[in-house]
Amino acid sequence: MSFQRKEMRRILAPLYHIWFYIVVAIVTILLSPFLIVSILHQSWYPYFFKLAKLWSVIIIYGIGCYPVIQRDFKTEKGKSYLFVANHTSMTDIMLLFYVIPNPFVFIGKKELSKLPIFGYIYRRTSILVDRKNTKSRIEAFKNAQAKLNQGLSICIFPEGGVPNSEIILDDFKEGAFQLAITHQIPIVPLTLHDNKKRFPYDLFRGMPGKMRVKVHSLIPVKDLKINDRKELKKLTRDIILNELLHPTVK
Repeated sequence: MSFQRKEMRRILAPLYHIWFYIVVAIVTILLSPFLIVSILHQSWYPYFFKLAKLWSVIIIYGIGCYPVIQRDFKTEKGKSYLFVANHTSMTDIMLLFYVIPNPFVFIGKKELSKLPIFGYIYRRTSILVDRKNTKSRIEAFKNAQAKLNQGLSICIFPEGGVPNSEIILDDFKEGAFQLAITHQIPIVPLTLHDNKKRFPYDLFRGMPGKMRVKVHSLIPVKDLKINDRKELKKLTRDIILNELLHPTVK
């Protein structure tokens, strides 16, 4: 890429970031009355999930992106799964709502709950955890059990946050895999290829384009014991890392 082209992208990237926030704000505000009504009762969560899918579709295409999905596994309606994905960008949330058909809740950082409008909806529909607080982690584990008992699935970023840009895939925390084994919930790994390129945290980088997603084959956890969580963690991370290093989605 020529020097002039790189400089032009650095100039346009901040404008693209501003456009992203404008799109998110407008779509969230317009849909917020419907989203808020849909979260008034826990039994209405499937309706919220459909609205969240609409929210994500409008935002993804509104910022000039388009998903390209390769599925090695198709989920079954009415079954619960633990969806595990690498974390790269703010757009990960939208893309996972777009890709995953089964109603699920995120296990996510407590800090996002402070955002206006989105934060309120996030608090009502996600399992919040302060990973530095043992009591918070225990409470999140209990809340996850309650969601699974409702027939919902769980989605988690086991890296515990978005790693530095030079890190391809950070180490995984064990909590997700302990949860999967404890409740005998099979794991579906997902690899998000392009979100870091589309909308990174670096203000001077980012551009529209395709968002490739690989939905990997199911990892069964039947008969696994808690002591197997390290091996399960390694297996899941190796699957995602291998796809990041050797993409099969074009």
